[in-house]
Amino acid sequence: MTIAMWLWVVAAALFLVGAWAWLYRTRGPAKLLLRTLGTVLLLAALGLAGLGGLLRQYAWLLEDVPAATISLRGVGPQRFEATLRLGDTPARTLEVAGDEWQLDARVIRWTLPAQLGGLAPVYRFERLSGRYTDPAQELSSERSVHDLREDWDFWEFRQRWLADLPIAEARWGSAAYLPMIDGATYQVYVSPRGGLVAKPADTATARLLDEAGW
Repeated sequence: MTIAMWLWVVAAALFLVGAWAWLYRTRGPAKLLLRTLGTVLLLAALGLAGLGGLLRQYAWLLEDVPAATISLRGVGPQRFEATLRLGDTPARTLEVAGDEWQLDARVIRWTLPAQLGGLAPVYRFERLSGRYTDPAQELSSERSVHDLREDWDFWEFRQRWLADLPIAEARWGSAAYLPMIDGATYQVYVSPRGGLVAKPADTATARLLDEAGW
C-alpha cells in the first residue's frame, strides 16, 4: 500500500468519527464539546486527504525494490525507442537520443522526529534522458529529456507553503545510466537511501553489455 493510500485510510477513519461527533444527539456542554471535536477531526481528515493527493506519485522505500524497467530498440544512429514501465503503471514509449539512457528520481527524506517514528523515505521518478559518451558531443548534439512527473506534487507544495517548517528534506537519488543497445532490457532498483541502481534484466542483455565492453 502506498503512502497516499495509508493517508486516505486514516482520513476516512477521522472523517467517520468526526461526522459521528457532529451528528450525535446531545445537549448542553457535551454538545459543544462534541461539535468542537467533530470539527477538528473533519479538518484533520481534509488535510490528510489533501496530503495524500500530493503524495500519490510517491512510493515507500523500505528495501531495495525493482522500480522501473526499460527496453530499447534502435531506430537510427544514436537514436533509440525506449519502452519504459514505472512500477505497475502502463508502459510508455519514448524516443531517446545518445549513447546512454539516464533515469533520475527525487527522494523525500523526513526530518528526525518522523524518522524516529519509523516513517520511511518516499520517491518518485523525475525524468528520462539520453546522454552522449563524448562530452563534446553532449554540447553540440540533439538532447532528449522526457518529464516523468504527472503534476504539481508534495515537494512543490512544501517549498511554496511550508518551507519554514521542519517537515521533510529532499535529495536526488543517484541517477542510473547504462548504454543504449538495440534489444537490451534493464531493471532499475531503488535503495532505502534513495540510490538508483540499474542492472541487466536478463542474460541476453548481460551478454550485450559484455560485448560492448561494459
